[in-house]
Order: sequence, then structure tokens, then C-alpha cells
Amino acid sequence: MKYKQMRGFTLMELMIVVAIVGILAAVAYPAYTSSILKGKRAQARTALAELLQQQERYLTQRNCYLGFTTASTGVATAAAPVPATACGGVTASSVPFKTYSGDSLANGAYLLSAENCTSGTATFSIAECVRVVAQPKGSDSAVGSLRVTSTGVKDCTAPPSGVTPTFSLCWP
Repeated sequence: MKYKQMRGFTLMELMIVVAIVGILAAVAYPAYTSSILKGKRAQARTALAELLQQQERYLTQRNCYLGFTTASTGVATAAAPVPATACGGVTASSVPFKTYSGDSLANGAYLLSAENCTSGTATFSIAECVRVVAQPKGSDSAVGSLRVTSTGVKDCTAPPSGVTPTFSLCWP
């Protein structure tokens, strides 16, 4: 009686496949996370452009921009204009703008805010210039906050790691 030869994988063949999969994963995972961060930054740039457009509409209606801050909970608080007479005495009790990037606060990667523009040591009136800021909710080891002013000046801040980001990384 003849025995049939057993078919299957040897342990060595299985270990080679596992090693190849491990090497591919080690290369692919950092590229994947980098792509995710790039996508979130692009979403933040889009949200900043939309917010700046809303601020321009607010300017045409009230003769000044609206400064506000957004807490990590997503609650936005309008700031008093600096100086107080900058908006002709108009103050906002609530923020009529979208204060996060993405389709919802839970899914958004950045929180938005607006502040007076600064240049060196000078601070401009909120009626003259506004700087909108996208602050990441999570960690981004390459870029901190993305910022753009109503005059078109774009920049970004360093992340908590302290590495100075390149402009092309923030605003490609």
C-alpha cells in the first residue's frame, strides 16, 4: 500500500511569509499615518478658507471681524473687540461660524478660532485684520497650528516637539 505524500506548508515557508509581511507592514504603516496627517491638514486648510470667507461676510455686515476662541469641547466664545470701539459697539454673544474642521466636531481633527492680527510687536484692531487659526485636536509631530490672515499671510506654528515646520509642509 502506498502512502499519499502530505501537502502543506513547512514551518520555514510560513516563517518566511511572516517575515515578508512584517517588513511590508513596517514600511507601509508610517507612510499610511503620514498620508492621514496630510489629509487632516488639507481639511484644516479648507476649513480656514471657509472661515475666512465667513469672516469677510461678517465684516460687510458689521464693519469688523469677530474674534473667538474654541475650547477643546468645541464650545466657542466670542471675544470682545480690541479696542472696544472697533466694531461701533457691536458685540456678538455667540459665534455664528463653524468652529471645527471636517463634517462634525467628533470627526474633526482641528478646532478653529479667530484673533487680532499681529506684526512684530504691533497688534491690529479686529476691524482692520483677523487671523484665523486651526489648532490640532490630536498630535501632529511635524506641524502645530495652521494660520492665515485676512491680508493673505499664511504660516504655521511649531508642534509640541519643537521642530520648526517648513512652509511647504503647512501650505503646499
